[in-house]
Amino acid sequence: MNIKNTLHYLGKAVLFGLIMAAIFLLATSLFNGGNGNHGLLQSASHDGSELSFAKAVRRAAPAVVNIYSLSIDQNRPLNSSSLQGLGSGVIMSKEGYILTNYHVIKQADEIVVALQDGRKFTSEVIGSDPETDLAVLKIEGDNLPIVPINLDIPVQVGDVVLAIGNPYNLGQTITQGIISATGRNGLSTGYLDFLQTDAAINAGNSGGALIDTRGELIGINTAAFQIGGEGGGHGINFAIPIKLAHSIMDKLIQHGRVIRGALGISGEALSPVFAQILNLPDTKGVLITGIDATGPAAKAQLMPKDVIIKYEGEEVPGVEMLMDRIAETMPGKKVMMTIIRQGKPQEIPVVIGEKPVSNG
Repeated sequence: MNIKNTLHYLGKAVLFGLIMAAIFLLATSLFNGGNGNHGLLQSASHDGSELSFAKAVRRAAPAVVNIYSLSIDQNRPLNSSSLQGLGSGVIMSKEGYILTNYHVIKQADEIVVALQDGRKFTSEVIGSDPETDLAVLKIEGDNLPIVPINLDIPVQVGDVVLAIGNPYNLGQTITQGIISATGRNGLSTGYLDFLQTDAAINAGNSGGALIDTRGELIGINTAAFQIGGEGGGHGINFAIPIKLAHSIMDKLIQHGRVIRGALGISGEALSPVFAQILNLPDTKGVLITGIDATGPAAKAQLMPKDVIIKYEGEEVPGVEMLMDRIAETMPGKKVMMTIIRQGKPQEIPVVIGEKPVSNG
């Protein structure tokens, strides 16, 4: 009886051990991808989803072009033209439209676009917008590479990004970093909420592509933060979000320029002190501090110290939102604004004017 019990317990122990060994072997097999040579980590690195961005680069890089200027010095003899590297650009459509920075091409006599496959084209300037530092070029060619775009994917702080361009005219170069911040403004005269990244953007990268790890375009590289006479290299670089850049591109293609509305006011955010003086419930809205005597606001009899709290029924949280909405409104359109004057709300109709075009 004792021998039988002993064998029974030994059998259970052996069976338990075999079961545990089978589980261990199964788990090891799954982790190592079934053959012990291509584990999950290695597999992830081989397919480019984690440890390599080669697939993303292959999707986007062919559409990033080098832009050169064929400059002609009027004070020198004929045939003194020279090809100079200016920056980068991105092919946006099969029709040959290219997005770049305005500052890249503004002083060029003739613009030459070089593709990564060795082809070169003389380009036409379709339009430019100094306010956003964007310009659209056009080339005529067959089987042009087009950058992948998804305008509906939100960019988030911490996203890994790649900058593609032609720094210092060395040839196409890829740099890598993350999105450090979004919605950066106050960096120009325009209507910009920059993407901030620590991916290196050096001279010549301007107008190039900022892409995500899928290879999709999320911004147009435009500037590096500089201190005094120093160059970049501080890890603070900026790109124009693709949604804004794409919208500006469409307007430039359609009109050759960007038509913006204007109200003819200067304004500032409400401080808690002013809100209390004006007997306002909060600091939302824009305090009018100045009026253009010949502008739409003056014609609508708006006055300094009026507080704009709604634009076409939409609450106005601050200056940036109001200026954006005014700029997006087509000149000649009548809009309704809600203001507070001497503590009382009023509805004021205003016919929006056109903002004069800046020449940069």
